[in-house]
Amino acid sequence: MRRMDTTTSKTTERQEVNSGASGSSDIRSDQYLQQQNNEKIMNLFHRLHLEGRIRNTFKNADVLQLNEYSLQSHESCVEKELIQTFIQKLLMMNYRARNINVKMRNEQKEIQQKDSDSFDEGGNFFDDAYNTSLSERRTSQSERIHPMDVQMAVFHCADGFLKQLMVTKLSQCQFALPLLVPDPETQQIEFPLWTFRQINKSWKIRNTNNETISQTQPIYKAQTPMVFFFRFGSVSSSKSQLMNSLINDKHNTFFHRNCPGSSRSRVLMDGVVEIAWFCPSGSDDDKFTDCVAFCNLHGDAGDHEKQWRILTELASVNVVLLQKLDRNVRHAEKIQNLYSEEKPLISLFSDDKSAVNKMRKHKYKIGLKDRNQSDVSEDLMKALNDCLSESSPTFRLEDVSKHSDIRVDEEDDEDCRRGRAAAQQMISLLKEKKLTEIKESFLPHQGKLWHQWSQKNKELHRPQGDEIEIVTSRKKAEMKKIREEQHKLQICEFMKLFLNKIISNAEQEKLFFLKYLTILLDEHTSADLCTLHHKYDKTWSNILKLKEKNDKSEQFKAQGVKQLKAEETELERISEDIHAATFGLEHIMREIGQIYESCSSVKESKKHLPFHFSSLPNVAAKMMISGFPLELMDGDAAHVPVVWISAVLDQLIQKLGDQTRVFVLSVLGLQSSGKSTMLNAMFGLQFAVSAGRTTRGAFMQLVKVSEEMKTQMNCDYILVVDTEGLRALELAGRSTRHHDNELATFVVGLANLTLINIFGENLSEMQDVLQIVVQAFMRMKKVKLDPICMFVHQNVSDVTAGEKNMEGRRRLQETLDEMTKLAAEEEVYDAERFSDVIRFDVQNDVKYFAQLWEGSPPLAPPNPNYCENIQKLKNTILSKTSGCLTLSRFKGRVDDLWKALLNENFVFSFKNILEIAVYRRLETKYSDWTWKLRSAMLKIEEKFHNRVANGYDVVEESDLLAEMNETKEVKASLVAFFEEDRDKDILSQWRARFETKITDLHDELIKKTKRRLEEVIQQKKIRENLDAKKTEYENKLFCRSKELALQFKNNERNEQQMSNEFDSVWSGWIDELANTPLVENIDLWKDVTIILSENHQLADLEERKQGKFYKQINHLNNYSDYIMLKRNADLSDQDQSSEQADARYEHKEEEDMPVKQKSNSKNVEARQNESQDNDLLPEDHDTISFMIADVMKQTNKILERAQKANLGFHHSYIQDMTACVQEHINQFHNQNKKCKLKKEFSLDLCLFVCERAHDTFNALHNEFKNANDPRIYLERQKPQYYSVFKNFCKGATTTTIFAKIMCSELESSILNAVYNKTAIELADLMRSDLPAFNGNKSKLEKHILKTLAEREIFEEYMKYISDPRDYFKHFIMCEVNKFIDQQQQKVLTALRNNLMLKVEAVTTALCKSIEEVKGNRGDADMWLKRFTETLRDELKFSGNSYVDLSEITDLDFLKNVLMEGLTPKISELEKGFSINDIKMEKCRKKPDELLIDHFCQCCWVQCPFCGVTCTNTIANHPGDHSAPLHRNTGVTGMSYRDTTNLSLDICTSVVASDRSFYTDSPDNKVLWKEYRKAGGVFDKWSITPDLSELPYWKWFVCRFQKDLEKYHSKTFKGCGKIPGEWRKHTKARAIQSLEEYT
Repeated sequence: MRRMDTTTSKTTERQEVNSGASGSSDIRSDQYLQQQNNEKIMNLFHRLHLEGRIRNTFKNADVLQLNEYSLQSHESCVEKELIQTFIQKLLMMNYRARNINVKMRNEQKEIQQKDSDSFDEGGNFFDDAYNTSLSERRTSQSERIHPMDVQMAVFHCADGFLKQLMVTKLSQCQFALPLLVPDPETQQIEFPLWTFRQINKSWKIRNTNNETISQTQPIYKAQTPMVFFFRFGSVSSSKSQLMNSLINDKHNTFFHRNCPGSSRSRVLMDGVVEIAWFCPSGSDDDKFTDCVAFCNLHGDAGDHEKQWRILTELASVNVVLLQKLDRNVRHAEKIQNLYSEEKPLISLFSDDKSAVNKMRKHKYKIGLKDRNQSDVSEDLMKALNDCLSESSPTFRLEDVSKHSDIRVDEEDDEDCRRGRAAAQQMISLLKEKKLTEIKESFLPHQGKLWHQWSQKNKELHRPQGDEIEIVTSRKKAEMKKIREEQHKLQICEFMKLFLNKIISNAEQEKLFFLKYLTILLDEHTSADLCTLHHKYDKTWSNILKLKEKNDKSEQFKAQGVKQLKAEETELERISEDIHAATFGLEHIMREIGQIYESCSSVKESKKHLPFHFSSLPNVAAKMMISGFPLELMDGDAAHVPVVWISAVLDQLIQKLGDQTRVFVLSVLGLQSSGKSTMLNAMFGLQFAVSAGRTTRGAFMQLVKVSEEMKTQMNCDYILVVDTEGLRALELAGRSTRHHDNELATFVVGLANLTLINIFGENLSEMQDVLQIVVQAFMRMKKVKLDPICMFVHQNVSDVTAGEKNMEGRRRLQETLDEMTKLAAEEEVYDAERFSDVIRFDVQNDVKYFAQLWEGSPPLAPPNPNYCENIQKLKNTILSKTSGCLTLSRFKGRVDDLWKALLNENFVFSFKNILEIAVYRRLETKYSDWTWKLRSAMLKIEEKFHNRVANGYDVVEESDLLAEMNETKEVKASLVAFFEEDRDKDILSQWRARFETKITDLHDELIKKTKRRLEEVIQQKKIRENLDAKKTEYENKLFCRSKELALQFKNNERNEQQMSNEFDSVWSGWIDELANTPLVENIDLWKDVTIILSENHQLADLEERKQGKFYKQINHLNNYSDYIMLKRNADLSDQDQSSEQADARYEHKEEEDMPVKQKSNSKNVEARQNESQDNDLLPEDHDTISFMIADVMKQTNKILERAQKANLGFHHSYIQDMTACVQEHINQFHNQNKKCKLKKEFSLDLCLFVCERAHDTFNALHNEFKNANDPRIYLERQKPQYYSVFKNFCKGATTTTIFAKIMCSELESSILNAVYNKTAIELADLMRSDLPAFNGNKSKLEKHILKTLAEREIFEEYMKYISDPRDYFKHFIMCEVNKFIDQQQQKVLTALRNNLMLKVEAVTTALCKSIEEVKGNRGDADMWLKRFTETLRDELKFSGNSYVDLSEITDLDFLKNVLMEGLTPKISELEKGFSINDIKMEKCRKKPDELLIDHFCQCCWVQCPFCGVTCTNTIANHPGDHSAPLHRNTGVTGMSYRDTTNLSLDICTSVVASDRSFYTDSPDNKVLWKEYRKAGGVFDKWSITPDLSELPYWKWFVCRFQKDLEKYHSKTFKGCGKIPGEWRKHTKARAIQSLEEYT
């Protein structure tokens, strides 16, 4: 720098000597110098890789996104990385950003060259030293880039917002800031006023009373003295270094020639004026008593006269540096003028050795030569203090803009001007109001009404008292009313202006507007807030003094308590004023959120809203993308506006894409422990950090990840969540523990990683906070969320390292383990160590940070070691970014967490909506996979049925497996779904289970199909005797028909005569062949009596049969006559057999106390109306009713099994039924501690189920008998044998007759095969075409409920409620029948297509088999075997023939006859397929049966309270039963204790309450919120608290109130009175609500 200044000086002198030269010569010289300067600038920008970026092309988004440089922290780099390295360090407030070493291009080469040089003994020291110096000078002067050129190059390339961010960060680093900047191309002077707008400075001064007064002001508004330093000519002393000694002698505020990295090749700094401020701390050793601005003009002031003139005019004191005192220098006149003015002037001379000399008032001369730097600084400080001691002109940054010959950045930018004007217009509206009243007046939506609504919402989720549904309805009505009142509030002019500007402005103008508004709001509120905080501190100090005084003196205790209370009241008032006076952009956005929520609630836009309310979330989403934080949790209301946040996130999803991945990083810690500062330094953010603007609630902000880093980091954005401090000041004795717990749980649950910020190493202050944190992580573990955490100790001494840090980690580990034990007790969780709760490595997940400031504020810069710690932490965080959330998942998690937090028991209340939705989608896929397997197996089963019918005697699993090709396809689909789905990380937890389920289902289908086929084979074997007899009859009949025909062959007879002849012999044949019946008749009641008499007295049995009371057993409401109460706790030992139990029952009969006195058993019906015994509850009778209903279900299954067997009746079915009854009775006795069922009950129930089965068994037997009675069978064959007889009479050949028989058999087989195949295809079609069938069980149930609502038939509802499984079957059957009726053309098309396929199969088999047999010279017998074998998979066709095939010799003729015979039959079949004549009963399994098998193979366990069925699609599934849509318990007849009032309670509401219910004993009282403690069925259900409207069942109760009351003989009165709100639900709303539940 010195050399360049000397050159400039010589040039100047030469110009003075040659002053007579022509003006044109000067112009040429200036042009040459300008050109040379431009070349240097272009070369600089080229080396910095900034070509084309000058003029506002560098933007915030370019530097704030995470890129490869974000992970680097180098003290040196190559030139092309210099800009990015500088920016990253500056964003992290690392003042070493100006000390980056540049790796020169020839450095490495020179080192290598020197290493390779051989030793030369004759080397010359002076020559080598001179050459080395030349080389180093060339390197340093021609290649090194000046650090300030890097800073100014970025400044010139940056747009306004990046410049502002950059200058703000420079200010935080305590660096001087650019005040006047010459344009590198045009040399026009620019004043970047905009860049100063965000900077606030704080300082402390002492008043005349020696009291310390704190001040915080926007620096552009601050009025301070200003000292202007400049030089004329070249000087040997460093002006900037001297200025640093006045401000902070330990920090290089101004960069000077002796700073690391400095070089003489400075390109962009000449003519730049920098400014810095000295801010006093209020201590005695402050160099100046007030804030003082220091301006520094770089370069020779003579070459930059415009800057010099402006600054000397504005300065309070001018300080000039000169090399020596010389009257003849060209600047002498300017110096003389300054000296002549009244304004203080201090002259510093580099060649003068004298100390400070006061030449006249406020005129000083100080020598610098050979003097100690500190002495010079001391002299200069004294002189300046003297000059500033009297009232001197004050300087404001904004005053600089008044000079017309400079360009002001704000005025030059049209967007900036408009944005500022709009913001100022808004601020002008605020000036009319008192600051503490502004929010109430201008932002009313977020005031009392929002706070009331928030409180009501919390009360709603924490129900108290007995009448929960009534209270809930009332609360909801109140909340709705609050929303309506909120909606009626006027939108003030202030908000209208904001909304108009934010929605209509161009993007840049909008950003300027928002920035200006933030700045001006801070300016508007800062002074009053500062005063209020001062009052708060003073009052708080008084309170502490009074408490101390009261503790020491009993004398003043009474008076002191009163005074203390007054001070605390005052403190509370001041606190409320601070809250009211705090006004920022976040409050405006909060107001918009509440406007949106109120409009959403009433579903109507506001009258004075400039646009539809649905556009509001779009505004917030755009702001987030632009880098503004959004309030996630309202810190004042302690509530999350879920509707608003969800809407904003929806807009983000729409703009960024649903698959946008975010890594959520949150931070927790004490108030003012440096959380926001840490985040700001880490990501270059601007969360509020000053004491007057601490974070309230939680805010989220997006940090973009660059394209090249997305793959490495597996995410697109970091979503940073900043929170308010835990353990904030507990005003007026208020505890913040609950709020802290809520906040900690919320942000821990949201985040992928949570930073726990601890100030210092002392954990004692953090004990309770750590417990809250540990508790939060424990809760996450219990609801299957798996966040991770890191601990950051801030403000730890730099020397704390090695062993000391190890000791700190050990103490932290011990404390965390201790807190884990405490939290585990409170959360009822089994954990001993912190590592039991969360993955935590004490070695790598604990970070120690140096103290933030290097020295004492307000002049201390950030500690570079702190910045390095931040960088290391950042690298660690970014290495853990796997497992990101999509935006939609994050949205779901916000909703889930907050809903759970609203309830008292978080873990119990947590309902992961996204996880549930994903699981439902998985269930739907599972339903598709299982249907594919079932459908495939049905087709395989059909093939094997045909094979078995065609003579196949053995079916192996390997045969079925070989045919099951779809298994691979299903498994491939499953793998693809789990590995490629967007929610694959959620799905992974269920993968193993569902893979196992698919495998199990596959194996089960194979086994079941094999078992069914074996049953068919077994049935076939059982019927072999019958079939053999039939074959024998058929053969004899054929022979006799043939013989009879041969007798009449040559005698011509007409049709009638032949018929008469045949009839005359037919009866005789039948009598001869069928003289013994094959199937005997049955006597069902005889079998029943024999079986029941084995365990019961025959007399008792006959008495019960004769009384016929058993026929009413399922319709009784009172079972008292069947019950005996137990005097002792246990009447029968549970381990005894049923026989022993019966014996004990008889022996103890005299000890048992019957419910009613003995009476004639015939009076059961009359005694139903008697009063009930006090010891029995209605629930006891209900239990017996449920047991009877279950017995009926189980016996129905036995009947179904019998029907499918097609083997008629067998006495084993009766044995199965009675065993089922006894099993249920034994189970009742084991579970019931209060009463026992009499033996009459067992008899009556057995008789009842047998009575129900009587008609079915008779029908089965008759059907079997008809199918197998020889006479009936043979009579059925008469037309066929008459046809044989007639054909032989007419001379037909054996071939012709055989062909006709074959065609008849084929016709029947083809028809059956067509219907069977069509049934499977129709089931497939309905699965795809009918919405009810194209999902899982849950979706089908929604359609059932919708249908029930549309039909409004109470009886149908009760069938569904009492037996959902049967109703599902009924519904499926009805829907299938309706589909077939409505889609007959589709059914006919399917039938005809399948007919053609089967005919084609027969034709192909016929031709192929005949060609093969002819080729092998085979006969008709061989052909028949080959033909039937070919068709074995297609048709049920045995090919058995009683025709002598040896008589058939011409196979071609046979083929032709068969083809001719088939054609008309196929035509007949096709004609038979007609509308209104579709006979699906011909199917082996009808479509409805196939769909029932598919949908009903699931869980049917019912909720023990409301009776809703579990929606899991897997029977016997692991884990709890659950259902998304519970209903009123009164629907099933549940009533309030000791009343006949039907219950209004809805399971999902009442389980959040502190009320109780009773199980099977009056003494067994269980809290609803602890319902699992009731054990048994209760413990197997997961019922999550949910206060959703449930309009469907509320509508049902209102619509069918009278029917329900009549059905249950109870009423909706008293506690069960239906709330008025319920009656507002319409049927349409009820149906619509079904779609809202997953």
